[in-house]
Amino acid sequence: MKQTLLIILGVILLIVLVNAFYIIDETEQAIITQFGEPIGGARTEAGIFLKTPFIQKVHYLEKRILKWDGEQNQIPTQDKKFIWVDTFARWRIVDPLLFYQSVRSEIFAQSRLDDIIDGVTRDIITLNTLIEIVRDTDRELSFAIDFEADYYEEIQSEIKVGRRAIADSIFSVAKPLIEQFGIELIDVQVKRVNYIEDVRKQVYDRMSSERKKIADRYRSSGHGRAAEIIGRMERELQQIESEAYRTSQEIMGRADAEATGIYASAYNRDPGFFEFMRTLEAYKRTINDQNIMIMTTDSDFYKLMKKSGN
Repeated sequence: MKQTLLIILGVILLIVLVNAFYIIDETEQAIITQFGEPIGGARTEAGIFLKTPFIQKVHYLEKRILKWDGEQNQIPTQDKKFIWVDTFARWRIVDPLLFYQSVRSEIFAQSRLDDIIDGVTRDIITLNTLIEIVRDTDRELSFAIDFEADYYEEIQSEIKVGRRAIADSIFSVAKPLIEQFGIELIDVQVKRVNYIEDVRKQVYDRMSSERKKIADRYRSSGHGRAAEIIGRMERELQQIESEAYRTSQEIMGRADAEATGIYASAYNRDPGFFEFMRTLEAYKRTINDQNIMIMTTDSDFYKLMKKSGN
């Protein structure tokens, strides 16, 4: 019985000792509360510490830099163009006691950041035009293709603020509002800017129309160039055919002249023989199974046959 009692007392003592000590990691800081109220200051250094068992409770808080990623908000710009704006921020707890007294936990802190940063973002975005939010500088833009100047006046407009300066303005306004919760705001940036669905469709349609105009311009230029090339080709072809016809006629003229000269020379040498050969050639061309000739028996065409018959 005595041994059992000692074991029970030992277990109770062990539980008390375990509950009396707490450990703070390098990445943590802690607040000690007694009956729900903070006592003493915040502990920010790492180590093993002692507290009153079962009465005091340890609340651990993050010491490292934390992230805040806001929801997309639909905001109208100064020039009445509705856009979706997505922002993010980085923050950390610098006053653990004030943080615990004001927001208690990181979940509620994130909610307070939502209210403050989103509200400040909306206020500042509405004071600036879309081109200021989209671009950082007023550098001159260069394009691979030509655009209609009337549709892109806003691109060439002068940038007075720029997206980076707008993000800095959001940070400057939001930072002092967040300090009241023991939070240091480290940075705020605009992650993404996009048109709302209706406006985006109109923008895409206009972009498609512009690309079609540019394509039609190049297509028209190509057709004109093709017509020019085809016209030049046809002129050159006609010139080549004309030169070839002229050359062929010259050759045929010279050949006819030479043939006539040969015939004349042959006729002059032996007119009778020449007449005989020409008559035979005429027989060969005219007398066959497909031709029928009717003439008198005293025709000169058959004089050679009549002579041979004699």
